[in-house]
Formats: sequence, structure tokens, C-alpha cells
Amino acid sequence: MSDASFTHLDPLGRARMVDVTPKEPTHRRAVARCKVFMTPETTVTIANREIKKGDVLSVARVAGIQAAKRTSDMIPLCHPLLVGSVSLNFDIGDDHVAVEATVETVERTGVEMEAMHACSVAALTIYDMCKSADRSMVIGDLTLWEKTGGRSGTYRRDADHASSSGGSTSAGAVSEDTSNIASSVTNVVES
Repeated sequence: MSDASFTHLDPLGRARMVDVTPKEPTHRRAVARCKVFMTPETTVTIANREIKKGDVLSVARVAGIQAAKRTSDMIPLCHPLLVGSVSLNFDIGDDHVAVEATVETVERTGVEMEAMHACSVAALTIYDMCKSADRSMVIGDLTLWEKTGGRSGTYRRDADHASSSGGSTSAGAVSEDTSNIASSVTNVVES
């Protein structure tokens, strides 16, 4: 990989914020996913809304939305963006909660970091709310799943790429578990 691919470095190798002022604003969208692995008893407790701190997924959703809006405060070289839309969805599996964050904007730079930040903070919130019931939880598989817009165009993570990334689950399992995440969440939330 050449040094030219590291856009956050100046010619002397020093960190810098990329100049996006010459770029035209375009519609940008990014999707990130991760999982919070836990005991089956904990997933049942979340699904039944029996965690003493409150409705875990509702609080995690708000935390993820807030995180997307505050990404540039936490990641030093991210541009502050006017985030147009943030959504978080959850799928409760037998031994995990899958988290999916989608962020959209019309800007000069992408929202990949906003989606990743939203996803990770939602997962951390799930951990925080459930830690009294299950301290063995593990947060993993944080991945940029899709990105659209901008000069570089569209990126979609494929099963072959994901499985070679060294994650703790295969990409096929992630894809199967979370491809229909919105309907799964609706079923969990409305039941």
C-alpha cells in the first residue's frame, strides 16, 4: 500500500484533516454491523424487557443516534457533519444481539465513521445495561457493511471478503443473522 492512500497524512507524514471544501455535496449512506455475544438467559431477559435498568434496545437506539451525531467529537480527524438520518435496528439471537446502524447525509464526505460509532456505542450501551446479569458478554464483529455515494462509489461487504477478515463468526452467519434485521426487530419490539 502506498503512502498516497493515507489521506490523513501530509507529505511529511503528519496527521491532518483532509480538505473536502472543493468537493460537491452528494447523498452518502453507510451501514455498520456488530454483535454483542451473551448467555442465552441474557437474550431472553432482553427480549422480555426484564432488565432492571429499563428497555435495553430503546436506550441503545437513542445512544447510537446520539453517537452518530457526535462522532467528530470522539474521532479526531473526522469532519463534523450534518447527519440527515440515523437508524438502529437489533436482532436478538440465541446467544447474541446483532446491531445494525444506518446513517445518511448529503455532504462532501462519507458517514462510515458515524455508522461505525453509532453501532459500537449502541453495543456498549447494551453491555452497560446488562452487565449486572452477564459480565461475560463480548462485543465483536464490528464491520462496515455498506457505503454509497461520493467519488469512490459503492462498497458492499461480500461473504468472501467478510469470512477472510478473521472475525469470530463467518460472514455467511452474519449475513444470514442480520439480512432481515428490520423485520426481526419489529417482531421483537411489537410483541
